[in-house]
Amino acid sequence: MPSPENASTSSAPETSDSKATTTFKSLGLIDPLLEALEQLNFKTPTEIQTEALPHALEGRDIIGVAATGSGKTAAFALPILQKLWDEPKGLFACVLAPTRELAYQISQQFEALGASMGARCAVIVGGMDLPTQAIALAKRPHVVVATPGRLLQHLEETKGFSLRTLKFLVLDEADRLLDMDFGPAIDKILKLIPRERTTYLFSATMTSKVAKLQRASLVNPVRVEVSGKYQTVSTLLQHYLLVPLNDKVVLLIYLANSMAQNSIIIFTRTVRDARLLSIILRTLGFPAVPLHGQLSQSQRLGALGKFKSGGRKILVATDVASRGLDIPSVDVVINYDIPTHSKDYIHRVGRTARAGRAGKAITLVTQYDVELLQRIEKVIGKKMDAWPTDDEEVALLKERVHEAERLAINEIKDQDSKDGGHGRKRRRDTGGGADDKDRDDDVVEAGMPTIKHKKSRR
Repeated sequence: MPSPENASTSSAPETSDSKATTTFKSLGLIDPLLEALEQLNFKTPTEIQTEALPHALEGRDIIGVAATGSGKTAAFALPILQKLWDEPKGLFACVLAPTRELAYQISQQFEALGASMGARCAVIVGGMDLPTQAIALAKRPHVVVATPGRLLQHLEETKGFSLRTLKFLVLDEADRLLDMDFGPAIDKILKLIPRERTTYLFSATMTSKVAKLQRASLVNPVRVEVSGKYQTVSTLLQHYLLVPLNDKVVLLIYLANSMAQNSIIIFTRTVRDARLLSIILRTLGFPAVPLHGQLSQSQRLGALGKFKSGGRKILVATDVASRGLDIPSVDVVINYDIPTHSKDYIHRVGRTARAGRAGKAITLVTQYDVELLQRIEKVIGKKMDAWPTDDEEVALLKERVHEAERLAINEIKDQDSKDGGHGRKRRRDTGGGADDKDRDDDVVEAGMPTIKHKKSRR
């Protein structure tokens, strides 16, 4: 088995003249897929699609190193659907994704691209009813899109379900899958599916864990790399705002107020802060909706739907929304908590300035965060500009914001006492069981101060 360094690579990048003439048809796709691409207004292939599709259509295993938003879902969905056209059968392909929202998004793209051939997908994720999912699997969908924990649960417990006929396995966002400690579940899944299969591994970065997974699951792969080191797009304006920790909420409201006409994603480090900020914003008249791992699956999809449709202008989210999700027309990303890892910053701010559009990213930096800011600036290779503020306007907001914060804290206490404590009761009732990790890795992140607690320890 070749090492990651020895994996054969795709041909040298084409010149700009040859790239200008590259079309989906010239890459070898069949008419039903070309029609679907036209209906979806996909006019020209992206760089990852141009590089990966020829090798994939030849039947090669693929390692794709590409940033989120680069069009990689179509890069693995199109060759799978083309092969499905030749060999129509159930349980043909399986895609593993790190989060539930990304799994739903991948499924939607498969069904849209495979609409003319009647491609059927099943989404198998935590937080949903096990028996209903078992019935969906019994109908033998062509493509199963799953989070690893829940898929393994079905493979081990659902009578009559297996993936013995599987022809394709896709590991999407492999670096995130392994960051979330899905490694043991993936190892078990690999033992329960055919060794004779085509495997696609897509990742934003090639970590040592991803390289080990590649050696275990791919045969003589072609490596297609279209993104270099972590980078942000040139159309993204990046700023920081230096704030005292005690005034973080006030400055956040100041920003929301000054950009009231924009669609905004506010990223927090913990679920508690996401809940608290969304209530504070709503109390002060801002149309905000939360998205985090303690919501039920229907609540999470509902929150995303409201934000995407424009029904809510502000989405307050943990990192569950930072990877893979295609949320169009986000004008501003605000990092309420600065990420502790530079790559998480790249993924968060990648929610805006997509597909050539402009966007802004503003990071709140307290006295404890300066070193983290400098680390991020070193990684992205540029200094951020300070965001200007009006001190008088900030001072006028303080009293109202602190009162809204006090009301929000009381509301959360009331909610938690009804739920039996921090939403855990709800998760037990959904049949999550062995699938606990599918609630995502956003419940706690250690190390940094969060919203201040009244009367905290001395």
